[in-house]
This record gives sequence, C-alpha cells and structure tokens, in this order.
Amino acid sequence: MTKRIAIMGSGANGSAIGADLVRAGLDVKLIDQWPAHVEAMRANGVTIRLPDETITTPVDAYHLCDIATFTEPFDVVLMLFKAYDTRWAAELIKPHLAEDGLLIGVQNGMTTETISDVVGPERTLGCVIELASELAEPGVVIRRSPPEQGSWFALGSVDPATAGREVEIADILKHVGVVEISPDILSSKWMKLVMNSMTLATAALLGSGLNESYAIPGMRDLMLKAGGEALAAGAAQDHKPVPIVGLEQSEIENTNHLLEVLIEKLESFTLPNTPTTVLQDHTKGRMSETDGINGLVAEILAEAGQAAPASAAIAEVTRQIHAGEIEPGPSNMDLIRKLVAI
Repeated sequence: MTKRIAIMGSGANGSAIGADLVRAGLDVKLIDQWPAHVEAMRANGVTIRLPDETITTPVDAYHLCDIATFTEPFDVVLMLFKAYDTRWAAELIKPHLAEDGLLIGVQNGMTTETISDVVGPERTLGCVIELASELAEPGVVIRRSPPEQGSWFALGSVDPATAGREVEIADILKHVGVVEISPDILSSKWMKLVMNSMTLATAALLGSGLNESYAIPGMRDLMLKAGGEALAAGAAQDHKPVPIVGLEQSEIENTNHLLEVLIEKLESFTLPNTPTTVLQDHTKGRMSETDGINGLVAEILAEAGQAAPASAAIAEVTRQIHAGEIEPGPSNMDLIRKLVAI
C-alpha cells in the first residue's frame, strides 16, 4: 500500500524534499505557514533551481488551517519547521498521524525527544539532515546541494518499538539524497549540532556565505572554540563523537583534529556564496535557531559549572542582530572579540 506522506513545514528544504518525492511517484502533501508560498505552489507548482538545471513540479499544497479538513491519517510526517516550532507543530499534526505512523524531525537541533514526548516514542524516529537551500520567492527554491552531492540524512530509533522501521523512511528519503542508519541517533544529532555551532550563526553574523567566512581573521579560531564547547556539552549529556555527513569512523577516531575534519568535510561540498539558514533568517527578519544551538551549549555547560564564552558570545551577538540593534557584517567580529579571546 502506498504510504500517505505529509511535509510539515514546506519552506526551502521541505519544498525541495517534497518535489523530489512527488517526482518519485509518492503520495505527498506539502503543508506550510506562508500563505503566499502555498498559493504559488498551488498555482504554478514548486520550482527548484539546482546548480545545473531548473525543475518545476506540480505539488499538492496546503495551508496550516487546511489540516483541520484532512480525513485520512498520514503514515509518515516529515517535520521541517524550525526547531523552536516543534512542539506546537507536533501537537497540531498528532490527531492526523496514523496509530502506527511515524513523525520524523528532519531538522537542526535536538528535537527528537520533544516529538517523542508529543506523539510517543513508538511513533518517533530521529533524523539528521544536511541540505542547503533557500526560498527565494513564493514557489521558488534555490537548492545548492543536489541529491547526488551534499544532500545527506541519518535515521535512527529512540525506542525498541521502532527498531528496524528506519528502512521504511530510508526508502522514502533515498529519492532526496544519501541516507544512512545510525545506531545512536541522538549522538548523531549532537554531532550535527557541533558542526552547526561552528558554522551557522558564525558565518551569519558576518553577513557572508559559509565558505567565504573562513577567510575573515579570527573566524576559524571562533569556530573551533565553539565546536570544542559543543563537544564538551555533548559529553556532559553522554553523547559520543560519531561519523556524520558521509564521514567514516576511521576519519573521526584517533584524531586531535576532529573539529577541523568536520569543517573541511562541510567545506568540501558547500558551493560558493551559500548563505547559512541563520543568515537567511537575518535577511528575512526572523528569529533563528541559534539559541537552540550555541545557546543550548552555553546553557548545558553552565549547568555543569563550565564556561562557554564562544557559544555565549555567538548567541548574544545573534540576539542583537535579531533585535535590530546591529546588522550582519565583518565588524561584528570586534563585538565577538570583546566577549571572547580569539
């Protein structure tokens, strides 16, 4: 039987994933909270601009308010809302998730346990995503990581009740990118948080693309300090270093340069002038996920009696940008240097 799939949060990544699944012949509904985007997809389909081609795909698109009209439950819901929206979005879709359905947080941040708390661990899978895209205008996505390069997922169970069901979701996401099964998905998600703690808000506070930010004096040191704090916070939560984004175990063990390995791996498949999701948030005047990444690292280490000056500085400068007190730009490194030695 064909699975009924919902994309809960069909922004840049959600639309890119949904379009791939529709072209693969799957039964997919795209749900989003931006009315103009939903109406554009209804009228013209979703246009995905890839590095080497542009593809327009007709899709079945819905507003959030349309969820109340659904009469058949979903077998699979892929959650792609911002991490801070996870709880209310999970509650909203919960009545429409089949009894044996799965809700998968295809998100940054540590959202798996929140989803499990809402719909139950027996209906939850953890997921790590690496996919770079931008919602340029309603109905139009710039996807900078094609399925064959830079689009990567890890899936894993958080409860014995779902052991083995990762394959069901891998069969879906294989149409979007490379998929791996993680035996320790929470550690995998934390390793992605380590990578994100070094790159997302740091490049964004400069107002530059990710690869371009590496050349700014002091940025590499700031990234490595933030990454070291994130590793320490993960250890305090019993998360272990595990390979992600296509790395092998041999590449991350027995090395004193794990953080450099992560940065270089990301750098290897990131196209020039790729804005991080946090920079996109700054550009659109939206709250970013930085408090749930760098802010979370600082919070965990504070509870453990340890300082996290780099993480705290990144989170503070990001809050100032969101508040409209400062603009993204290279001069923000001067603010960072007042808060942390780099």
